[in-house]
Amino acid sequence: MTPLPPEECSEILKNVESVSAKKIIFEINKYKLPIGIESEFGVIKHPGAALAVPIKNDGKIIILRQYRFAVSRRILEFPAGTLELNEDPLLSIKRELKEESGYQANKWDYLGLLLPCPGYSDEVIHLFLARDIEPISNKPKGDDDEDIEVLEMSKSDLESCIANGNEPLDGKTISAWHRTCQFLNL
Repeated sequence: MTPLPPEECSEILKNVESVSAKKIIFEINKYKLPIGIESEFGVIKHPGAALAVPIKNDGKIIILRQYRFAVSRRILEFPAGTLELNEDPLLSIKRELKEESGYQANKWDYLGLLLPCPGYSDEVIHLFLARDIEPISNKPKGDDDEDIEVLEMSKSDLESCIANGNEPLDGKTISAWHRTCQFLNL
């Protein structure tokens, strides 16, 4: 994977307002940008996340149909979760894969970083390919607010869902699938 370009940090001149809500903070700050402009911007401070593209030995892909309150609907997405403070992304996604899907993986490959909403969030998502997966006997309890249906899809079924738009998918899922196809030469 090609590394990201170096950061060019903006200077925070003043914190105007902050609101904390379940693992994220929304801040309005006055910034001085690297080009010298000073202005107020809102930013969501996010601890980061990890995502897995789980593929079974028979080629079937594990994907979730999950209710998301912000869009008031169920969407297709790969297992993912927010990092705990100072948590290693691989340890996080290993836990999330078990909690959300009831599977564990014996082989992991790193697919790189994704910056899903850089216009208003500092979130970084670490993408992983999870292979040689198997169901676990005792699925751990996930978050109380999770409403998840675990599905198996073929490559062609998933690509059909992406292409036809009949069932919504989130951007991180589509990007992670693209990176997986590149990595596996599919």
